[in-house]
Amino acid sequence: MRQQHWFAVVLCLGLGITPLAQAWQSDAFSQTRRWEHISTEMAPARRGEALSALAEEAAALAQANPDVSDVLINQGVILASLARETGGLDALGPAKQARRVLERAIELDPRGRQGSAQVTLGALYARAPGWPVAFGDDETAEAMFQRALELQPQGIAAHYYYAVFLADEGRDAQALEHARQAREGEARASVTAWDETLRERAAALVDELK
Repeated sequence: MRQQHWFAVVLCLGLGITPLAQAWQSDAFSQTRRWEHISTEMAPARRGEALSALAEEAAALAQANPDVSDVLINQGVILASLARETGGLDALGPAKQARRVLERAIELDPRGRQGSAQVTLGALYARAPGWPVAFGDDETAEAMFQRALELQPQGIAAHYYYAVFLADEGRDAQALEHARQAREGEARASVTAWDETLRERAAALVDELK
């Protein structure tokens, strides 16, 4: 199942930004809105190219603001989404870059965006191939999901991606519990369309696991 689904999740997991408070935030807010549009409304055939262009913009913003956790989380989520859309071995480049960026974001602010970096890293570690091809590791993935849930206990994204991970591990009872919590979770105002998409996926997973 890992080979079939690696990078089928991404995730986003927390692109909530309040614009205009600092110079970088208006650009980050714009990137968030475009990321959500690409992920929820754009035809699948167009997503890869659109995410690639957006990733370049996110990289430029991160280069100008290398010590701002929110900017790095933004970049990491976009890169993880690009990896998902790319698929196969070509996904390894953006996936590895996403991991580096998100780990740096956590170093700067371990509670940044209420665990959004941890959710995305959890999905990356869960779906990537293991060593020597890549960095996939189930123990690290689970630790990331659990930390994310400590930071956003009502979060749709954290519960949903953890539920997918648990289902892939054959831990169906636990997966069902977290899928139900995702289905009943709180959508974020900043990425409502994305969270509602995850809520629908969580509801489908509940039906599958019952």
